[in-house]
Amino acid sequence: MIKTDVIVIGAGAAGLFCATEAGKRGRSAIVFDHAKRLGGKILMSGGGRCNFTNMYASHENFICENPHFCKSALSQYTQWDFISLVNEYGIKYHEKTLGQLFCDDTAKDIVDMLLAECKKANVSIKNRTEILDVKSLRGVESDSSGKPIGQSMRYLVNTSQGEFACESLVIATGGLSMPKLGATPFGYRVAEQFNIPIIPTKAALVPFTLHEQDKQVIGELSGISVDANAQCNDMNFNENILFTHRGLSGPAVLQISSYWEPGQAVEFDLFPNGDLHQDLIEQQSQTPDAHLSTALAKHYSKRFVQAALPYFNVANKPLKQYNPKELQSAAEAFSQWQIKPNGTEGYRTAEVTLGGVNTDYVSSKTMEVKNQEGLFFIGEVLDVTGWLGGYNFQWAWSSGWVAGQVV
Repeated sequence: MIKTDVIVIGAGAAGLFCATEAGKRGRSAIVFDHAKRLGGKILMSGGGRCNFTNMYASHENFICENPHFCKSALSQYTQWDFISLVNEYGIKYHEKTLGQLFCDDTAKDIVDMLLAECKKANVSIKNRTEILDVKSLRGVESDSSGKPIGQSMRYLVNTSQGEFACESLVIATGGLSMPKLGATPFGYRVAEQFNIPIIPTKAALVPFTLHEQDKQVIGELSGISVDANAQCNDMNFNENILFTHRGLSGPAVLQISSYWEPGQAVEFDLFPNGDLHQDLIEQQSQTPDAHLSTALAKHYSKRFVQAALPYFNVANKPLKQYNPKELQSAAEAFSQWQIKPNGTEGYRTAEVTLGGVNTDYVSSKTMEVKNQEGLFFIGEVLDVTGWLGGYNFQWAWSSGWVAGQVV
């Protein structure tokens, strides 16, 4: 059996960052992961360029049953702190939109930086390792072979590489999204083992699927992107949406999916940065003989207009033939489009998992379980879900950092 100060289960963004911080304090740390490749989710994020943080990150960009939980960690380790580390390694990056920062070259730059930090901090990383079980050593004085463990050891982790004992155990195994990258419910099972409730989980930041009658039309628009304001449950996001052969995707759709509940409608304003009704009134006055499709083609692709007009049940005739009520109705068809998704694409394509370990049982300052000394949960396994745009990575850095100061 091997003894160490800290064991981190999960070699993702949060886990590696936490282990590094522990190592900087002189703590011996081992990171376990069952995957063959380290940082798989980092490598594929942001189209392979990793949207590693957001310049405007704050607690308001996160969904949690306790809306104040994120404040402490995000203030202790901010986006500017992580940007400073990125600068220290000379990684080139750019702002894409809305404060989203991406690597200029490849997400591998971030993974390489994390592994370099681990090496400097003497962190041991053991991938391709299966965790067989986790046990509390309260009242236990020996391992399975009867050998004394030591009073400072609190947890025994039985792995495919043998038994390991530690003072501090950190669960950084993420959620259920993208199972092809190795996502499992392991972290939730550990929480339940120690009587910590789980807030019900669901796929978030995920495309919508549609009912057949909608998919028949929208599937023909596959590949077309339009600016839109998506609204549902008193939330709205003003970005673009993407029509796909399966349904609806794009930033505005992914964002609003975190707030949508099955059976609800989502409203899209497909002219979000202006007044389409007023625009059509002006075009009616200036070019009365032009058809509505021609007027709309100034703002949308012809292919989109040709499919949208019959789908919205809007007649295509010269503008001069529309009375004021008809013109208003035509504008509202585009600016107040309501559609009921059939569902989502689920965890297979979801970027994150909504719900998770109940934060009421976890210290917001350290990520340590309040009634279980030495046990920590960090990153996505917690009931903390960020918006699209680098927020979830910032939560990984912040929660990992604060735990790393005390494990």
